[in-house]
Amino acid sequence: MKKNPVVPYLLIIAFGLGLIFFMSLSGADKKNEAAKKEDAKTEQTGGDKESASSGEADPKAITSAKCISCHGDDLKGSMGPSLHGTGLKAADVEKVIKDGKGSGMPGGLLTEDAEIKAVAKYIEGLK
Repeated sequence: MKKNPVVPYLLIIAFGLGLIFFMSLSGADKKNEAAKKEDAKTEQTGGDKESASSGEADPKAITSAKCISCHGDDLKGSMGPSLHGTGLKAADVEKVIKDGKGSGMPGGLLTEDAEIKAVAKYIEGLK
């Protein structure tokens, strides 16, 4: 009787998939624990992550997190237009951040008024 050469490979694949599955479950638990610890730290400091460390919104950090994907690393344009030298006043920039502009710039990417005002002043000052 001949042995089937495919069986060992199928066993290895099944073992590997099982190992990946159980390791992903373990990683999900660790991720949840880390998130709970971060939430506990935030509650102890009495605010959100950005304002907890500095007391006010950091426009450079906010634009790095929310804007560079479309406007480029230095906000000089990429898929979206450059934010340098726009000639817009802070109030106009706030309106664009809140309401969006056309089909390219979605509104509501920032929801906190302090963040919106800080980013608007920052963009107004870019030359």
